[in-house]
Amino acid sequence: MLYDKRGEVGWITFNRPQARNALTFAMYEGLAEICARVGRTGEAKALVITGAGDKAFAAGTDIAQFQEFKDGEDGIAYERKIDRIVDAIERCSVPTIAAIAGFCTGGGAAIAAVCDLRLATTSAQFGFPIARTLGNCLSMANYARLAALIGPQRTKEVIFLAKLIDGPTALDIGLVGELLPDATALHARAEEVARTVASHAPITLQVTKEALRRLQARLGDDNIDDLIRLAYGSNDFREGMAAFLAKRTPKWSGT
Repeated sequence: MLYDKRGEVGWITFNRPQARNALTFAMYEGLAEICARVGRTGEAKALVITGAGDKAFAAGTDIAQFQEFKDGEDGIAYERKIDRIVDAIERCSVPTIAAIAGFCTGGGAAIAAVCDLRLATTSAQFGFPIARTLGNCLSMANYARLAALIGPQRTKEVIFLAKLIDGPTALDIGLVGELLPDATALHARAEEVARTVASHAPITLQVTKEALRRLQARLGDDNIDDLIRLAYGSNDFREGMAAFLAKRTPKWSGT
């Protein structure tokens, strides 16, 4: 993961283009650390989060890291970790802007969804195809964020159909604010938007972010550890992971 400052704007770049910028646990932790530090030090007045290249923003968590999982308790620990990372982005006191080109799925989609503003290329693909790939689930907080962003019915369609939302559809439903033709135009526009928000009253932005975060937090306060344990402790999750790594179609058993 790369981090650099361009004037008053900080740029965070997921830099594994050979793996569609799949996120390692170290990358997640680095992202949370930068968001916390920037909020604490004020070294930047806005943050842009993007992926290297034009193929992916971030194609979720690197699946190889799931191979050490033994039961549903590992799934609960993982979702707690992701909640902590996403919460650090959400609590960052400066505006965050996701600049999305290509695939934005799984953990990458959770990160983009919690950013304050989202810009995308026409080739962007957003979603959580876990019903087709791994057979796991999201945390309650991430279900709540997704439902608040695109609505409960569309959330079911995204999960049940393992359906990826393309760029034009994302614009139509308000998932992204603007569409750009390619990654070059995307990054130029992200820079422009970041500089605009960086020039505005920081306390107004900070208060608005925190007020909306508190409103959103009320929607995700139910404990679903039993459901997370069921998904990550299942034979289907182990089969999904093995099939994904072997590049074959999983054979679901419902157990």
